[in-house]
Amino acid sequence: MTSTNGPIAESDDPAPRPVRRRFSAEYKLRIVAEYDAAPTGEKGAILRRERLYHSHIIEWRAARDAGAMATLIDQRTSPARPKKAAEQAELERLRKKVARLEKEGAQKDAALELLGKAHALLELLSESAD
Repeated sequence: MTSTNGPIAESDDPAPRPVRRRFSAEYKLRIVAEYDAAPTGEKGAILRRERLYHSHIIEWRAARDAGAMATLIDQRTSPARPKKAAEQAELERLRKKVARLEKEGAQKDAALELLGKAHALLELLSESAD
């Protein structure tokens, strides 16, 4: 008998996080050609077999018809995606940090100026009350 309040066993771990599917340009072209050549009643079977949606076919067909083979590759997830140089990424990060710190400094200066004016006003009021 297992306790529900005890520690979680290894076999009770949730399933690993799913991995996003990536389709090569050749696969996309092959599936679109097969889908277009299939008779009307067989098109749904192709989609079910490949676990695809009709929107995939529409998007891939439009890219093929536009002659844009490069658009058949998802630039967001493609391993060919150009990476920023390490120095450039560090420079960008530091520039953002400097801008944030300058903004915070300006806010603190304004708050100190306001506090000084309030202090001077309170001193003036206390002198006039005497």
